[in-house]
Amino acid sequence: MSFINVYIHFVWSTKLRKPSLVKPYRQLLFDHMKQNGREKGIHIDRVNGYVDHVHCLVSLKPGQSIDNIARLIKGESTHWFNHISGIQNTPLQWQSEYFAISVSPSILKNVRSYIDRQEQHHSKTGYEKEYQELVNLFPQSDDINHSPFTY
Repeated sequence: MSFINVYIHFVWSTKLRKPSLVKPYRQLLFDHMKQNGREKGIHIDRVNGYVDHVHCLVSLKPGQSIDNIARLIKGESTHWFNHISGIQNTPLQWQSEYFAISVSPSILKNVRSYIDRQEQHHSKTGYEKEYQELVNLFPQSDDINHSPFTY
């Protein structure tokens, strides 16, 4: 039997960073994403975000790829939010880009806490500062020369 212990921290934004994820719809969407992940065999350890983006911590299983996981979560969540949930809100669209980085077991607790505290975090930190913080959390990512959340 294969043993895999790979966690990926995903971040993606709404299209044009439109503030579509307002309360209480944001939490409904996140709950749905976790449930849908379970149904598709995707272990979503944490999901949280703010009005214009999502953080998602996923534990990869054998045969799963980063790109396929992002595509499945983003695509289905948009469909559910706009067509099935009955939420009468601004239509949800995701940008095609996403940020994905592996998470060492030694910092897994810190990443979980960071994801859990998104609302408090964004009460005082904007997008550009958050992006720099994410890049700084992972020094091996210094070669990133553009934001994955550009329009």
